[in-house]
Amino acid sequence: MTETSVILALVVVTALGFDFTNGFHDTANAMATSIATRALRPKTAVALSGILNLIGAFLSVEVALTVSNAVVRIQNADGTPKESLTTDGGTALLLIVLAGLIGGIVWNLFTWLLGLPSSSSHALFGGLVGATVAGLGWAGVNWNGNGTKLDGVVGKVILPALISPVIAGVVAAVGTWLIYKVTVGVAARFTENGFRWGQIGSASLVSLAHGTNDAQKTMGVITLALIAAGDWTDTKNIPFWVKAACAVAIALGTYLGGWRIIRTLGKGLVEIAPPQGMAAESSSAAVILASSHLGFALSTTHVATGSILGSGVGKPGAQVRWRVAGRMVATWLITLPAAAVVGALTWYLGNFVGGVAGAIVIFVLLLAAAAGMWLRSRHAPVDHNNVNDEWEPVPAPAPASPEKVAL
Repeated sequence: MTETSVILALVVVTALGFDFTNGFHDTANAMATSIATRALRPKTAVALSGILNLIGAFLSVEVALTVSNAVVRIQNADGTPKESLTTDGGTALLLIVLAGLIGGIVWNLFTWLLGLPSSSSHALFGGLVGATVAGLGWAGVNWNGNGTKLDGVVGKVILPALISPVIAGVVAAVGTWLIYKVTVGVAARFTENGFRWGQIGSASLVSLAHGTNDAQKTMGVITLALIAAGDWTDTKNIPFWVKAACAVAIALGTYLGGWRIIRTLGKGLVEIAPPQGMAAESSSAAVILASSHLGFALSTTHVATGSILGSGVGKPGAQVRWRVAGRMVATWLITLPAAAVVGALTWYLGNFVGGVAGAIVIFVLLLAAAAGMWLRSRHAPVDHNNVNDEWEPVPAPAPASPEKVAL
């Protein structure tokens, strides 16, 4: 076994690990409202989402081979790696990809620990950007494309991140307002049951779209690594085992359920009623599908969060917890640079140690960081049993004073 083969194996395992964290980190985007309104039982919801993510991962691989071209210049237009990164057997490119994946995973786990929804796509792109800057310099990053269309980090990542939650929020707010306006005077027992079924349908559509879009990123990264190592030459197709492994990884992660983030989205922003849940999920699905048709990359996390906030704004008398929303927005703003810093530092460490030893060192550090955050999460566990507990428990009434008792 050569050094390149060892590093390639570490890249594949790490990429599937990222896919797994992507799954449980983003389960909330599709199922948080259905769980919060009790349209679905928590375990049923994550199982349904996992199955649909699995199916969605097989539906399309149209952009998988060139997915990293949106942000970094480590591939040619046809998906093959840059020749300058394969002269040493591909280890230079493999180290960049490995460090970028580690940056994405660490940020995913950290935000999960805090219960904050953030974009897994932005975490991956941020990790790749940081590792590429460290390995190739600033010129290695595709900041604006060639200027003929919206492209690069600005056009494909930053602008959609700013615009998509606003659009989704407006659509959800208008939809929620119209729903309550149209159904005024109708008995709640009739409307709520119908809206719960509507939630299940729209949430299923979001899960299917998520599997189709997000699994492609990892498929592309693994195939790029295989081509760099000389183990795959077809630049128009993805190996079937890569498709299957990525589909299973994202589905398992989804089924595990990122309960901490589900709780934040389902209970932390607004108290969601079935009409709001249906409006939020429907607007999320509409924005995601429309953007896919137009070729815009966006974060399902940003869209889902914007939709839930919009459903709170659109419901008369609803209380929106803007402080929680502010924490989420702050997390969005620092996701790409934070993951980039981790990716860059990881690359520097791996490159300093050198060769296969450097790759092993950074991989072991990833395992240690993941284990540490998981153990820390056990101090205040969130699972399917308490995911729907009140966000802010109602304080117990103060005991009566002796004088009042005597009276």
